[in-house]
Amino acid sequence: MSKLKEIFQINQPDLDFGIYRILNSRSKEIADYLDRTLPAQIKTALRSDVTQETAVYNHLYEFFSRYYDSGDFVSQRRYKGNTYAIPYAGEEVMLHWANKDQYYTKSGENFSNYAFYLADDKRVQFRLVEADTNKDNRKDNEQKRLFVLSEQPIEETAENLVIPFEYKALGKNDKQADYIDQAVEQLKSHPFENAVWQELFRLAPTEKDAKRTLLKKYLQDYTTKNTADYFIHKNLGAFLTGELDFYIKNEVMNLDDIQTETAFAEIEQNLQLIKIFKQVAQEIIAFLAQLEDFQKKLWLKKKFVTAVHYLVTLDKLPDTLAETALKNEQQIKQWQTLFNVDASGENLQNLRQKTPHLVVDTSLFAADFQAAVLKEMDDLDRQTDGVLIHSDNFQALNLLQARYKEQVKCIYIDPPYNIGGDGFIYKDNYQHSSWASLIQDRILKSYHLLNDKGSLFVSIDDNEFSNLKLILDEVFNYKNHIATIPRLTSAQRPSQEDYVSVTHDYLVSYAKKKQNDFNHIIERDLTNVKRDHNGQYIEGDTSPILASSTQGYSAGGDYDIEINGKLYSPVDSNGNRRRWLWTIERMKAAIELGIIVETRSTIRVRNYIDKEFATGANTLIDKDPRLILTTNDLVNAKYANSLGTLELRKFDNNSGFSFPKPTNLINVPLKLTVNNNETILDYFAGSGTTAHAVINLNREDGGKRNYILVEQGEYFDTVLKPRVQKVIFAENYKDGKPQADNSGSFNGVSQLVKVLKLESYEDTLNNLELKKVATDLFSQKVQQDYLLHYMLDVESRDSLLNSDHFAKPFDYQLNITTTSAGAYAPQRIDLVETFNYLIGLRVEEINADYQRGWVTVKGKMPTGENTFIFWRDCEKIGYEKLNDYLDRWGINLAERDDYSDTTYDLVYINGDHNVPTVFSDSDDVVRTLKVRQIETEFLARMFEM
Repeated sequence: MSKLKEIFQINQPDLDFGIYRILNSRSKEIADYLDRTLPAQIKTALRSDVTQETAVYNHLYEFFSRYYDSGDFVSQRRYKGNTYAIPYAGEEVMLHWANKDQYYTKSGENFSNYAFYLADDKRVQFRLVEADTNKDNRKDNEQKRLFVLSEQPIEETAENLVIPFEYKALGKNDKQADYIDQAVEQLKSHPFENAVWQELFRLAPTEKDAKRTLLKKYLQDYTTKNTADYFIHKNLGAFLTGELDFYIKNEVMNLDDIQTETAFAEIEQNLQLIKIFKQVAQEIIAFLAQLEDFQKKLWLKKKFVTAVHYLVTLDKLPDTLAETALKNEQQIKQWQTLFNVDASGENLQNLRQKTPHLVVDTSLFAADFQAAVLKEMDDLDRQTDGVLIHSDNFQALNLLQARYKEQVKCIYIDPPYNIGGDGFIYKDNYQHSSWASLIQDRILKSYHLLNDKGSLFVSIDDNEFSNLKLILDEVFNYKNHIATIPRLTSAQRPSQEDYVSVTHDYLVSYAKKKQNDFNHIIERDLTNVKRDHNGQYIEGDTSPILASSTQGYSAGGDYDIEINGKLYSPVDSNGNRRRWLWTIERMKAAIELGIIVETRSTIRVRNYIDKEFATGANTLIDKDPRLILTTNDLVNAKYANSLGTLELRKFDNNSGFSFPKPTNLINVPLKLTVNNNETILDYFAGSGTTAHAVINLNREDGGKRNYILVEQGEYFDTVLKPRVQKVIFAENYKDGKPQADNSGSFNGVSQLVKVLKLESYEDTLNNLELKKVATDLFSQKVQQDYLLHYMLDVESRDSLLNSDHFAKPFDYQLNITTTSAGAYAPQRIDLVETFNYLIGLRVEEINADYQRGWVTVKGKMPTGENTFIFWRDCEKIGYEKLNDYLDRWGINLAERDDYSDTTYDLVYINGDHNVPTVFSDSDDVVRTLKVRQIETEFLARMFEM
């Protein structure tokens, strides 16, 4: 039964986070089923036959243990023994990996830098200083990786304690718990300089471990979070049920041996055993499926917007709001820190003149200030230049589905290369399959955001290139592959290297529909340019007019032509009669234009840099002087990683961010595909290079390309957001300070940027509470059925959000994870912003008066319907006042004569109301006003899969 308790995840009462906390709250009921109900059921069915009882338990252990691995069910479809089967539907080529039917849910945030706070804000950090890569990545590997206290020195200051750990490959029988105990004992004997760190050894007992210390608690959480629960199965019930049938037929009944004399007799004798084994296994599968489906539901749930603020340049604000910003001490301090601008005591008009693109950060102000800023923005979404989202990228992409479906022109991503030490954490023995699951689900989510002319670009190296290519072939169709372009990553030649020094990676590109040409982006070398009456050209750059031997013959091109008194025939150097590629009319037009170049034996046409000899019209027309991109163009030092590092250092010498891509590289997909007013998405945003490149390109040509960046890393607030703010304010920086040009201008750009933070999957789990349902009056069979099939869904139903929460929507709170690991604090959730994304609203206007208790949103649905949303505090605005407001704004049209098709098609209101929805206009035409309840729509959209 111990294995079943492990699989049911109730054998770790010391863990008080995530799904463990939820199941521990019902551990008594689950343990009672495993310890009493299940054995009694088996004993009764087999009439206390100990031999057969033992056989049933052995089969249960054998069957479930082969799929369960540290909190995850890995879909290893057994054929027989160690032979596996994979699902195959007759494809010509297919890619399969061990975790293909699972969601990868792990975040790297707690892996390399896990921190928590003691009293008086003293910070303790577990820092990973070395992580072994599982080199051969085989299932029969004799080692597993465990966290071990490093021999590197402990770093201690008055405020911070950094404890170094290694993630080492050790023997497969070694246990993490033993190394945790060793670490605690070693640290107990460490001579700390500050006595405050002794709080680490304060008791934090549990029922199982009365002597557990606070340090041990955090080490248990840290190691469990990083070694277990990497995946959620997409359909565990169906998978295990199918495997169970296969197991019974092939390993219990042994149908392959049915022709032997004793085989059939053994099957007859063991029919009751087989029956009870299948029955019990199906019950266990039902509970495991309930648990996995519950986690899947929470993973796929659209996540709340926990916070939203804006970055807006000073030139966009009226004087009243700009004056308010100028009086905000936090804002003054941020301007000094980011832009080296001392605005204290400064006159507003002088400040506007000298620094019109100072970035105002609304997160530093009260909510009323941001509301006033948004009120000034007509057609808000259209005015918004960028969106920065602090979130797991899967969750962000999931929330963006309705709003940005088929709205994105280009996606650029730079995912982890999975080389070890790059921040990507993986389950032991599943390094590449963990990565494949991560990438496939996110590629699939983002695919639906691309419009029909959209393209995807991915930076990758040899380590995962082959897997990525097959995944992209599957999602986009291999026929939509554009190119795989090598890029020079380092211009240096290492003096010491094994085998060959690899100095390149790739830019892999796909089109959603391969039907649109890319822009020409490669600048020509114009050092030897010449000019004639037609335009610019380079001496010797000509194209043939004579057909080659492979281009066939046609009588229409077989003619002689006289140029400057010399007769030319379509004859090659061997005297073979060919044809001209042009008709005689086109040839005469070219001669008249003067674009024919005579050689010793034939004629050619001159290629102009800025002109093209148009087919049909037979005239010279303007063309883009730049060249088409080739697969050799990125093997150039200007695209190397060192330039990205130098760029970032100009903003911040201490960012600590490794190997950022240079803006020159991001400019390639930008210039190839993204035109004015189009959107680029980057959901592995890192240090924010994509936003930097977009802002610079808009600065260069006056365009209004938009950007959406998603990043989960802790450097979102310390590197990415400050970089965007700095790039908006000034074009050039040195040692972190903006550099003005000769005219004294910083060459900033006018911007409005929305910054979102989303609820995490961990936040979702932390806010769940199971409300016990009275089942005492039910029969034992009904109670068992409830436990195995319905308990989690029923008892958590009102835990996250119910209709009561909408009565006071501006006060709704969730426990949100803080910067201290394992800690969370109540935080107000932005239901208004969340709802806008859930329904895909193109927001035009937001007005808010929190004192009076209302927020209105106007915009258009993806269907084009004009939409009005009214959020209210139902205690402040009841039935009568609601109708007064709607009458004032012209929403309640029952007594109005000016109804037209331009009026709102759809109205959303929270709470109960008596707004009339059917009425007659001045022409006695019956009209209907579609009024919908926010609560119903919100909950349906949030859990929509």
